[in-house]
Amino acid sequence: MTLDLFAQPAGKEIIAPGACLLRGLALARESAIWQALQSVIAQAPLRHMQTPGGLTMSVAMSNCGPLGWVSDRQGYRYQALDPLSQQPWPAMPAEFMALAQQAAILAGFADFTPDACLINQYAVGAKLSLHQDKDERDQSHPIVSVSLGLPATFQFGGLQRSDKLLRTELQHGDVVVWGGPSRLRYHGILPLKSGTFSYMGTYRYNLTFRRAS
Repeated sequence: MTLDLFAQPAGKEIIAPGACLLRGLALARESAIWQALQSVIAQAPLRHMQTPGGLTMSVAMSNCGPLGWVSDRQGYRYQALDPLSQQPWPAMPAEFMALAQQAAILAGFADFTPDACLINQYAVGAKLSLHQDKDERDQSHPIVSVSLGLPATFQFGGLQRSDKLLRTELQHGDVVVWGGPSRLRYHGILPLKSGTFSYMGTYRYNLTFRRAS
């Protein structure tokens, strides 16, 4: 099952040089994406990782693709094996790859082939503090971030943690892409507010596609 790589989203909003919000882009294939996500989670269950400092993250995580992002006392890194099972991460579903490539093309980044998809599950109150995605070897590739389920407030800052923040509400199906001059901008998610979203229940899911190697 594939996506039309040139189908236009409901709305494209430029949020910074090299960064845009593609409203509702994932909606056309939400059922296939959800089924694929459930299959990945069944193979590599969600878990709460620890920071290098020993704190437990509020967001539950898993991965798919050749590489997976992990965090523990040894630090932040990508690795080919799931630390819980010592088996390779599940293969990246075709629906995931097609959506990530479609979003990258629409945002102006051709030839994006992600080799890592970090899956985040936010329960009510879970958040993601301001951070930069900088564990990837080649940062010429963009980040593609897909929102599913409950809405969340996305914070997008500058190249310094203290820079002014843009806050925008992300809805189910929205996709944010940032790269080029915005590739290392700080970003995060404010604590998730309570609610229920259809078949996804009381959660928000986020798929973040990266070229890690």
